[in-house]
Amino acid sequence: MASTCSWPIFLVTLLFLLFLSLSLYSYHPNEDIKLLFPIKVLPNNLKTAHTEAPKAPAQHNSNGSRATTTLKLTVPVSKHIKNIDGKFLRIEKDLAEARTAIRKAIRQRNFTSDREESFIPRGCVYRNSYAFHQSHIEMLKRFKVWTYKEGEPPLFHSGPQSSIYGVEGHVMNELESGESPFKARHPDEAHIFMLPISVAHIVHFLYNPLVTYARDQLMRTVTDYTDIISHKYPYWNRSKGADHFLASCHDWAPDISKEKPGMELYKNLIRVLCNANTSEGFEPAKDVSLPEINIRGFELNPPMVGQHPQNRPILAFFAGRLHGRIREILLDRWKGKDEEMQVYDILPKHLNYQELMGKSKFCLCPSGYEVASPRLVESINAGCVPVIVSDYYELPFSDVLDWTKFSIVIPSKRIPEIKTLLKDVSETKYLKLYKRVIKVRRHFQLNRPAKPFDVLHMIIHSVWLRRLNVRLSH
Repeated sequence: MASTCSWPIFLVTLLFLLFLSLSLYSYHPNEDIKLLFPIKVLPNNLKTAHTEAPKAPAQHNSNGSRATTTLKLTVPVSKHIKNIDGKFLRIEKDLAEARTAIRKAIRQRNFTSDREESFIPRGCVYRNSYAFHQSHIEMLKRFKVWTYKEGEPPLFHSGPQSSIYGVEGHVMNELESGESPFKARHPDEAHIFMLPISVAHIVHFLYNPLVTYARDQLMRTVTDYTDIISHKYPYWNRSKGADHFLASCHDWAPDISKEKPGMELYKNLIRVLCNANTSEGFEPAKDVSLPEINIRGFELNPPMVGQHPQNRPILAFFAGRLHGRIREILLDRWKGKDEEMQVYDILPKHLNYQELMGKSKFCLCPSGYEVASPRLVESINAGCVPVIVSDYYELPFSDVLDWTKFSIVIPSKRIPEIKTLLKDVSETKYLKLYKRVIKVRRHFQLNRPAKPFDVLHMIIHSVWLRRLNVRLSH
């Protein structure tokens, strides 16, 4: 009789322990990292993995626009490329081990490292802090980039290192530097290949004086370079460019794959672009959104002039010339109309741009003719909560950062409502946003040489994630 009564108790206890174990190791949707992406249309020479990833349901933002879809790291979505020789099997094994380590970190909610970690990312600003941290560890341990040696400065191996195009030159220079841990000693050990082409310098030197906007000279320069390296080396042809990337902050850069000579040639190329406009062909699953940073001379980062939250009397601030439809609407509605909304086209000489950012709770970051704006990074550095006024902008580092936790995104059609929307943000919520802006600031700081988790490492990490989504096989 006693044994009969104890059997249900044992069964209930077993079920409870099973439920508890499942709860501890369950995935949380809001912690997903966009590491491996769904691929809708594939080139003829590529095919999906035999194991299909589950389709994530479409999500929508509060403003009704479609949100970027994320997938859990339970099943890899990858590209298979045929006819790869044995040298690349070692590379693929290396990447497979990295994927395994990242999934393990997600399951165990911890990281594995063979060195002491100076910074451990945690908190809601990350889609999945465990996945991001382990991915960054694996990148530092494994990732190698080969830069083709062909070409001479200033069109190749040299880019601007100041102005709004400056990040383009710093990425190129960092990866070619002998101090970089990512520099491959030989192309056979490289996971990815960089085309050391500066679109900004091509425009500056070949279109001077500017008498035409035709992209012919740009396209000839880029396609001729690709033709040289594809005939001299095997790497481009066996992946059709899928394990190659080009970084540029110039607004003409996206055109290299939109103009007729480059449509087929560069359809697999990883484009690292400031102008990350999804309505103009930017593909978040393949391309990388490059943060636009206005680098002034030798000053890599602006001065930290941000005030304490209690010393920020200005509700919202913007200063910038008329540049595109969105700014036209913004200036027409808010310029000189409201004391709490400090909106200028030309800032009066007695006012200081950085100081006004430091005294504002919210900084308006509207798109111009291109979607990116240096105000995004400027506002973060000033401790000012970014208000992103844009319609088709894929924000930088969205694969690991959850922008909804430290910024406000407003579509252009709601520009007349900006003040109301910002007034509706409670003091408690504002303080949370402010603290999270300070938390992510390290990811937008420019250092030379680069440091772990700074903006250059974040850019390289975004490229690393795309490379993890390419699997080379026989």
